[in-house]
Amino acid sequence: QVTAKTAFLFILPQYNVSVPTADGELVQYHYGLKDLVTILFYIFIAIVLHAVVQEYILDKINRRLHLSKVKHSKFNESGQLVAFHLTSVIWCLYVVVTEGYISNPRSLWENYPHVYLPYQVKFFYLCQLAYWLHALPELYFQKVRKEEIPRQLRCISLYLLHIAGAYLLNLTRLGLILLLLQYLAEFFFHMARLVYFTDENNEKLFNVWAVVFVVTRLFTLTLYILVIGFGLPRVESQALEPERGNFFSFLFNNIFFRMSVLLLVCLFQASVMWRFIHFQLRRWREYWNEQSSRKRAAATAAGTKQQTKLLKRDSGYHENGVVKAENGTSPRTKKIKSP
Repeated sequence: QVTAKTAFLFILPQYNVSVPTADGELVQYHYGLKDLVTILFYIFIAIVLHAVVQEYILDKINRRLHLSKVKHSKFNESGQLVAFHLTSVIWCLYVVVTEGYISNPRSLWENYPHVYLPYQVKFFYLCQLAYWLHALPELYFQKVRKEEIPRQLRCISLYLLHIAGAYLLNLTRLGLILLLLQYLAEFFFHMARLVYFTDENNEKLFNVWAVVFVVTRLFTLTLYILVIGFGLPRVESQALEPERGNFFSFLFNNIFFRMSVLLLVCLFQASVMWRFIHFQLRRWREYWNEQSSRKRAAATAAGTKQQTKLLKRDSGYHENGVVKAENGTSPRTKKIKSP
């Protein structure tokens, strides 16, 4: 019994409470310090799964492709993230559909703060935190190049900030939808990279990713405006109540603060779109430069081939070590014998 209670502390989410409903009682969860123990356990699970995907899938593909060291590192990174993003998209989509967050957008801000969480929502957040925390020691295990470490640390920090912020500030419903949109775009990007490493002439998935990225950015911006601009200011309780988990509603009731937050969100999304446009322009420029160089090389090769044919035609051709003219006769002039 003692070991079972300790095991449950590591495996199952803690802080369950019975919430009365119209149909009876519903078991839900809130957060606390014991969540750190559960997250630690799933960090080790994530490290094991990472090693399994690397050894039994990615390493076997790498042996066939014979990639360079730089491409090998990027291929491993994208392969791991494709597996994670695909799993997270399916799981997150299942959660938001079964909980009714998509069919009823008002639920994203109604009854805020969302202190009590369903089991699947809390477990999803704990696993997400565990995955991105496990990515820190993986930088050492995977022997990531020094110039790549700052970029990956920045990416990991942003994900941890978003997920932990939504979890601790009781914005879990909004965080789920935003994660679903982000992971969907990231899945297509890393899938396009994998296809590109296997066939460098195949860039069609990058075009699909570009469309998905723009659509998800528009949905993200619309969602921010809907929740921050119109949803949270209409919450019934507009007082600061940290003990009840109410951190934001009284701030969003102030129009100046609300417009300032929306402005920051718009500027951030604009910067993301600017980097995206810059990346697309650079990719298209490289593509057209490559196409023009190929055309020039083909034209040069065709001109050289035609010039070689003309030289052969002018100077005759060799047959058995003897120079012959076009009609098969020798180019030498015959001497006319005097009678």
